[in-house]
Amino acid sequence: MSFFDELLKTSQHLSKHRNPHLDDEQILQADDLSVRYESGAALDEVTFSLNAGQRLAIVGPNGAGKSTLLQVIAGVLTPTSGQVHIFGHAPGGHICIAYVPQRSQVDWSFPVTVSDVVMMGRVGQLGLFRNPAKHDWQLVNQALEVVSLTQLAKRQISQLSGGQQQRMFIARALAQEAELMLMDEPLTGLDVNSQEQIFAILDQLKTQNVTVLISLHDLQMAAQRFDEVLLLNKRMLGIGDPELVLAPENLLAAYGGHLHLVPTEDGLLALGDTCCEGEHDHA
Repeated sequence: MSFFDELLKTSQHLSKHRNPHLDDEQILQADDLSVRYESGAALDEVTFSLNAGQRLAIVGPNGAGKSTLLQVIAGVLTPTSGQVHIFGHAPGGHICIAYVPQRSQVDWSFPVTVSDVVMMGRVGQLGLFRNPAKHDWQLVNQALEVVSLTQLAKRQISQLSGGQQQRMFIARALAQEAELMLMDEPLTGLDVNSQEQIFAILDQLKTQNVTVLISLHDLQMAAQRFDEVLLLNKRMLGIGDPELVLAPENLLAAYGGHLHLVPTEDGLLALGDTCCEGEHDHA
């Protein structure tokens, strides 16, 4: 089953099984999350919480569990132990969660257009067997306008650049009217201009009180562009102010011998095991 088939299946399930938002509950509460396989632990007793409107970067080395954590929060993966609550309920019944996977996980040959993908964000709102109404198309068009993809609405998704593909998924989340957006390595392989376009859109989401969790490899970007970071290597090594969380002792605990700390005029620059990963796509 392709990612898009899974996406539609999940949206259709949510249209029938919605959880209400409980008053006075945080948008996200993760308690003692652990995911274990026969090969070992992917996550080990991770606990943290977020309020609406926060923007958090999740950083750590390859294999740290960043993708696993996002999948558990999205309800895609069931933890071995521990719980996630979104507004007081398990994530599986929430239509407000938008999950943007790594681009490598998507079958870009799937025969859908940009507007088709963005309209998938409305499926959970529409319910089963209902065709999109004028209001739904208005939301889709507004979302495409926000991410500057109006002119590419009818283009097949394989014809998009890496930056355009990421903006398409953000448009889908906007059309979905998502309140919690989970993005797995959305900036990997993008050039500086494409990255700036993504950050401009994320700044707009912050004004709309959308909560955003983004996994990153770039420690310097996390420190400069995010108010809060979560440092992860299967277990949580810190969360909060980047200057405190990304202290040398924490980074060495996370990266071990794969981390090199280079003194600069601005402080210590951390060069991890994935600092030069990926090719650059243009917007």
